[in-house]
Amino acid sequence: MEISELGEFGLINRLTGNLEYRNASTLKGVGDDCAVITPEANMQTVVTTDLLMEGVHFDLTYMPLKHLGYKAVMVNLSDIYAMNATPRQITVSIALGKRFQVEDIEELYSGMRLACEEHSVDIVGGDTTSSMTGLAISITAIGVTSKEDITYRSGAKETDLVCVSGNLGAAYMGLKLLEREKAVYSQQVREAEEKAKTNGTSAKEAIDAIPQPDFAGREYLLERQMKPEARRDIIQKLKEAGIKPTSMMDISDGLSSELLHICSESKCGCRIYEERIPIDYQTAVTAEEFNLNVSTCALNGGEDYELLFTVPLTANDVISEIDDIKIIGYITQESLGKALITRDGQEFELKAQGWNPLKG
Repeated sequence: MEISELGEFGLINRLTGNLEYRNASTLKGVGDDCAVITPEANMQTVVTTDLLMEGVHFDLTYMPLKHLGYKAVMVNLSDIYAMNATPRQITVSIALGKRFQVEDIEELYSGMRLACEEHSVDIVGGDTTSSMTGLAISITAIGVTSKEDITYRSGAKETDLVCVSGNLGAAYMGLKLLEREKAVYSQQVREAEEKAKTNGTSAKEAIDAIPQPDFAGREYLLERQMKPEARRDIIQKLKEAGIKPTSMMDISDGLSSELLHICSESKCGCRIYEERIPIDYQTAVTAEEFNLNVSTCALNGGEDYELLFTVPLTANDVISEIDDIKIIGYITQESLGKALITRDGQEFELKAQGWNPLKG
């Protein structure tokens, strides 16, 4: 169905007509000029916004729309958890071109709704408009936390332990795999078109006959790139252990970039150890295949959406027992700088070489 058949409000009604609200703080969602959210007693509100642009943040050649919708929500919820907060509501704004059908946007929205269901989040509003430059998705997430629990980037102190959840570099290696296969497919399409032109046969049939890439054994890497998970479980584990991070943020642009943000805001230095950075086996094998240094991929790859945080030294024994958390270093005085200690004991200045969308 053409979107023009429904119009803006018809499309909105089709996408949001049967939404169910899970949070008592959501008084009114889609349907009015504004959503109405009631403050929760003794809680502070946190708000984050993320914009995803086609051709910059995602490629629809290999990114299914349902996965894209899921990921668009997760990257915002990850920011909420990085404040040691709980997400409650989101708004969704979409700009789309004429090549999209109503069913395409329903598929995109189905991924968003799945992510919201898994994290008990309400979709309470947004906007739709046309685009001349591809698909754009802007999501604003709203969360709550107590004054005692809220965690900033600026709280790291000397001797604090530097910790990360999960493993790093997998999302980047998933992207490398997808981009490689896209290049191979593009070359095959060109060859098929040339062959069809020479033989006077159907180019479409030749293109349709091109085999799909084989990602067997690499599924984990693709999932980390295309379907990341916000680490609510880590926040819950820390609370259950009675540990409040002194600083925290999520790893969207790369470990090195994020750690330097914490050091800048906290006015401190750091030492992290290459051998302690958690890396999955598939990530290591694929990095070797691409002739890449796996530690460099883990430091600078980005889009892992794991949590980077610091805790007091006194929490060492407790934090060491929590599953899926690794201590990778410690905080120092600012005058000592920010350094990576390699496996052979050499010390290098930590540099921000992760994702920067505005850098040439």
